[in-house]
Amino acid sequence: MSREFRLILRFMGTDIDGTKKVAYGLGKIRGVGPNLAFAVVRAAKINPEARMGALSDGELSRVEDVIKDPLKHGIPPRMVNRRKDIETGRDMHLVGADLALKIKSDIDLMKDIKSWKGVRHSLGLKVRGQRTRTTGRSGKAVGVKKKVLMEAARAAGKKEKEEACCSATGSACARPSAGGSSSTSCSRSS
Repeated sequence: MSREFRLILRFMGTDIDGTKKVAYGLGKIRGVGPNLAFAVVRAAKINPEARMGALSDGELSRVEDVIKDPLKHGIPPRMVNRRKDIETGRDMHLVGADLALKIKSDIDLMKDIKSWKGVRHSLGLKVRGQRTRTTGRSGKAVGVKKKVLMEAARAAGKKEKEEACCSATGSACARPSAGGSSSTSCSRSS
């Protein structure tokens, strides 16, 4: 029985390398991790040492059936990625684009009900309690530029103070000699 070996295999919306063993190839599908992949291989009664490209169409359809409804094939509920769904209340397993859409709708629901996680998502901040003081910064650099801006604001504040002082007395400010300090001082003592 000669079967054609496929180097790249399109399976459940994902391109899979045909040279990988079955469990590791299944792990490339979004929503199927290594533990579930090994359980699927056992439930579908496929040789775990076989390569993805060597599987027949019948074996691939068995694997696809097990991934779509793992609970029906004896895989325990702890291994599915959607337990007690909010809308249906039952355990299910989602893969590929269905998983991405469901995660997005869950985040949108959290934003709509304004839960703490939803507020953090909407503000673009970290959601799971990580520290934010030093990590997760995006945008402009804070350190040196902030120091330069603070010094410029301080110098502008001194200049305004001098102008207010000199305009109140109507006299000119006495500047120190060139060898003295660079800051200006008013002749009127405060």
